Amino acid sequence: MSLLTSDDLEAILLSVKVAATATVVGLPPALLVAHILARRRFPGKSMLDALTHLPLVLPPVATGYLLLVLLGRQGMIGAALAKIGAVFVFHWTGAALASAIMAFPLMVRPIRLSIEAIDRQVEDAARTLGASPAARLWRVTLPLAAPGLIAGAVLGFARALGEFGATITFVAAIPGETLTLPSAIYLATQTPGAETRALALCGVSLVIAFSAILIGEAVGRRAAPR
Repeated sequence: MSLLTSDDLEAILLSVKVAATATVVGLPPALLVAHILARRRFPGKSMLDALTHLPLVLPPVATGYLLLVLLGRQGMIGAALAKIGAVFVFHWTGAALASAIMAFPLMVRPIRLSIEAIDRQVEDAARTLGASPAARLWRVTLPLAAPGLIAGAVLGFARALGEFGATITFVAAIPGETLTLPSAIYLATQTPGAETRALALCGVSLVIAFSAILIGEAVGRRAAPR
């Protein structure tokens, strides 16, 4: 008999989908915030830095509850979104949103460090040669910061894959809809006689996360500026 149920297999596929979506959606704003923190000086920079890292210190359950208050069907923002058909609560897109928020600081940090490590004279030379800000970002900054971008994407994916507290609070654990791999592991640990199934799910989670790290390392080595 198979160790994993059909709900478990759906949870594994959904977790990969949620983590990939959270990474793709979260990476552009993470790059923007990282670039601002690395290259700009302005009043309130410390506040932006603190807000960026807030999900690291705020309990995940608190983050999930705040999302529920704001984006629930009767929430401050959720009620307006529901009128146009955009619903996050108890939907897999809500799990992706919660995971993206929790992973955001881990995406920003390595990107910011990579940008700060770039010699400003290189960007100044591009500006002197007439490159626009967009051109400098696309042709100079991004290629040089590629290892940080890849590291941020890998860390974000791994964090989103393992997110539990915020997602289960915001979207619950509905089989086939919002039941992610961490939620499936938790439910298995609470089910008498399902210890072997819980270990099998943990093994799957380990394989996915380890594979993501190895792929990220390989791509990072290829993308590293020579």
